[in-house]
Amino acid sequence: MADTREVRAFATEIKFVLDAAVAADVRRWARKHLEPDPHGAGDARDEYLTTSVYFDTERLDVFHRRGSFGRSKYRIRRYGRDPVVFLERKLREPAVLAKRRTMAPLAALHRLTPIDPRTSWSGDWFHARLVARRLMPVCQVSYRRTARIGTAAGSLIRLTIDDALAAQPSSSTHFRDEPGVPAIDGRQILELKFRYGTPAIFKRLVEEFALTPEPASKYRLGMAATGQARPADEQLRPSADDAADSDAVHV
Repeated sequence: MADTREVRAFATEIKFVLDAAVAADVRRWARKHLEPDPHGAGDARDEYLTTSVYFDTERLDVFHRRGSFGRSKYRIRRYGRDPVVFLERKLREPAVLAKRRTMAPLAALHRLTPIDPRTSWSGDWFHARLVARRLMPVCQVSYRRTARIGTAAGSLIRLTIDDALAAQPSSSTHFRDEPGVPAIDGRQILELKFRYGTPAIFKRLVEEFALTPEPASKYRLGMAATGQARPADEQLRPSADDAADSDAVHV
């Protein structure tokens, strides 16, 4: 199965929380100025369903960003109803974003349980990290994504809009078809991804729609929506993973 590792220096991910009307306008703008994601479907060839199972400790150290837990996230991601999933680790260090992603059969997820002694499969590294960090599945989050791409200064740039965000508690790696409870009150999450300086096309977007970056962790929104955790005031501030420095998009 495919195993990819990516280290991106000066990778920036900026998030915005939009009401439905503004999100619809931004979506139309993006479809005019950017190309569809090559894996997208729908009339515009840029949509897909995403579902993720997030992991945390018994004390919710990831949610509360305690120590090194605040710099990494572990999740299993599934697209649509595909029979394969992706085991993912996202690690943020100063000026560097590192991701590791391994494809695995949906039917093999039972091998992530502590009682399964078998080894030598594509998910060994992921299982070992879960055990070492005492991580367990806690929340499933699903949403519809619109994804558009382009290039700037020779690098890939990406715009995504996530809507219909819903969540439910999860205590296993089994994916449930029910979406759960709404997690963001009808609003939608816009994310701009690029490297180095903000591309001119994104500056135009931010200026035209008067956008202001906001923290928007889908995992934290899901945990709050299901009543499993309540963010403290300090968690409402942007983190490296939730929203980049707003100076990056000043125009």
